[in-house]
Amino acid sequence: MARVKLSMEDMALIASFDRITGASAVDVIRDDDGERIIFVVRPKQLGKAIGRGGANVKAAADAFGRTIDVVEMAETAEEFVKSALAPARVEDVKIIVHRDGNRVASVTVKTEDRGIAIGRDGRNVARARLLARRHFDLSNVVIA
Repeated sequence: MARVKLSMEDMALIASFDRITGASAVDVIRDDDGERIIFVVRPKQLGKAIGRGGANVKAAADAFGRTIDVVEMAETAEEFVKSALAPARVEDVKIIVHRDGNRVASVTVKTEDRGIAIGRDGRNVARARLLARRHFDLSNVVIA
């Protein structure tokens, strides 16, 4: 797992998110292309971050003026990729190491969830790629 460096601005965002939701975030990414902020929360904190009926994540979105995505941290790259692609039902994740050393996550999802995994304009798979590169040094995430 890669060590992530956070700026003072990132730490301030995390502190605000923690205060609003009551969940402990470990990372934040401002995705300006997707006009969203992605928070990575500690394991078993996803429900708290989202809140009953989505109340906490809605409050955070109102406070930050952007869409909020929340992903749960995991110990392994495979579990983290699954988490990053939620709510799509992932059947399998294989980490493939190419000859040039690049590591790629090949993901199999339930056929009916393929669109959810990819997301509108590829947003969900792009989120998974960004997070997998940042936390587990994977060069790509491919929906097989």
